[in-house]
Amino acid sequence: MAVIRVLSGIQPSGELHIGNYFGAIQAWVKDQYEFDSFFTIVDLHAITVEHTPEELRANTLSLAMTLLAAGLDPEVCTIFVQSHVSAHAELSWLLECTATYGELSRMTQFKEKGRSDESVRAALFTYPALMAADILLYQAERVPVGEDQRQHLELTRDIAIRFNTKYGETFKIPEATIPPLGARVMDLAHPTKKMSKSAKSRAGTIFILDTPDEISKKVSKAVTDTENKVRYDIANKPGVTNLLELFCAATGEHPSEVASRYSMYGDLKRNVADAIIALLEPLQQRYEELSEDPAEVSRILRLGAEKATEIAAPTLVLAKNNIGLVAP
Repeated sequence: MAVIRVLSGIQPSGELHIGNYFGAIQAWVKDQYEFDSFFTIVDLHAITVEHTPEELRANTLSLAMTLLAAGLDPEVCTIFVQSHVSAHAELSWLLECTATYGELSRMTQFKEKGRSDESVRAALFTYPALMAADILLYQAERVPVGEDQRQHLELTRDIAIRFNTKYGETFKIPEATIPPLGARVMDLAHPTKKMSKSAKSRAGTIFILDTPDEISKKVSKAVTDTENKVRYDIANKPGVTNLLELFCAATGEHPSEVASRYSMYGDLKRNVADAIIALLEPLQQRYEELSEDPAEVSRILRLGAEKATEIAAPTLVLAKNNIGLVAP
């Protein structure tokens, strides 16, 4: 039986938080042992918005170290930087020539971030085609995505089907896989909002590299309610429910079972903080080790890009040929 190929990417646009870990990275670490896994740091996507070159470089390397520290093994999976594989940009243009204006204009992220702003980058409008190229280049069958990215995966499928129909069989049609519990970790200070690395305040976001003291302080100040009764109830007790889900994501237990053990919010908060600190301790230690050996990180990324290029090249050649471009 052929091994199923998985691909997923993440932007180097800031520090990763615990929601990123539970919602994506934890699943990636598991997937690498079950599938032919490709994980890419999508730095080309990061330049569709305002940024500084220095921050982008630092964020890209920091993200690579974080992924490696979290358990991605370059001997098992392929981890690489998107811009290191030129085929991404080349195939993106072919897919821009396949997608329609109507499809791209209906993308939720563009409507939210750029539709009414004439100074918005043109790439913010067309970047779903680049995302499609990221996936289709590797003939990936499974694409782990958050619920907010499902629309982009559907567009990728539509583009691939249209390309295949018009120009001949070229791409495999990918399927989305949505992570289970823990994929939507909410802000500690605003438990009805998703935890975000771009939030105005850091108080409600637990970053993967936060110190134990920072984690304890953030959890201790987490918004709950005045009832002081621990119960798993998303609609009526979002703050308490978020704490329970954090605890269970860190320990593997079930929220309802955990809730029955507590009668006070303070005890729950202390145990949530302890569980997250214990979970992140080995990751943070490994990150420190990697940060002391940047040459090794660069070597891993270079080898990953070489392997990714080897896999992507035949797809790009086939797509060029099928769309009618003359080979050099």
